[in-house]
Amino acid sequence: METIQIKGPYNFDLVLDRLSIDPLNQVDIANRSVKVPLLIEGEPIVAIVKAIGTTLAPEFEIEGTEGQYKEKADKRLAEIFQWHTPLEMISEHFKNTDLKEIFEQHHGTPIVLDFSPYNCLLKCIIHQQLNMSFAHTLTERFVKTYGFEKEGVWFYPQPEKVAKLTVEDLRELQFSGRKAEYVIGIAKEVMAGNLNFDELKTKSDEDIFKQLIKLRGVGPWTVQNFLMFGLGRPNLFPMADIGIQNAIKKLYQLEAKPALEEMESYSKGWEPYLSYASLYLWRSIE
Repeated sequence: METIQIKGPYNFDLVLDRLSIDPLNQVDIANRSVKVPLLIEGEPIVAIVKAIGTTLAPEFEIEGTEGQYKEKADKRLAEIFQWHTPLEMISEHFKNTDLKEIFEQHHGTPIVLDFSPYNCLLKCIIHQQLNMSFAHTLTERFVKTYGFEKEGVWFYPQPEKVAKLTVEDLRELQFSGRKAEYVIGIAKEVMAGNLNFDELKTKSDEDIFKQLIKLRGVGPWTVQNFLMFGLGRPNLFPMADIGIQNAIKKLYQLEAKPALEEMESYSKGWEPYLSYASLYLWRSIE
């Protein structure tokens, strides 16, 4: 076990609250901890991250990363939980905007990444055009049928396994035919070497958008969510997202959901941290 300290504010309790929405995440609210499945050079590692500090003086105990992959595992944890992001500076940015009260209410909430970029892209595709409850149910079926479990934590099925599945295999889980094709197609792109997530990390948002939008089943909403929760990019605002539309409707007490032009107008003062505006708007209605 090791202990690390980071600069506050950082509200890990709100992090756990949001992570607990996904039934696949092994979150212990009372113990202020979460088990994180990491795949380092093909080796499955279960890390346990436990908060022992406060929002203003964040401190964590980390277990499970000991051994030859420790450095890479610890680096990945810091990336997932965005421990080096200057949240105080971001909060200051929003003090003179219409989101001031929301940022005060959810003070110190970071953007936490999905546990791997590959998982994130698959999850975004599975979640498309579904209500949140069934989206999680469908993802859970997929992972528990074709993934694997270690120490009570589920790992997503890897590309080599998904690429061999048939549409009929996923239809049995209640996937639509097209959604099944899209998920299998992503895995095949990875196996063919056409989709390398380590390489994507080095590219600009625009270049990633141009590459991913060519994939079947990947639209602008999917790419924007992948950039935010797969790679932690700070300036994305998925205006077509129903949750964000509802949050803006609530914030500005509108009679109907805002048009895209309205949303663009509201969001002008939120750059270059649109991703955080998006996150805090989601939090305001969750």
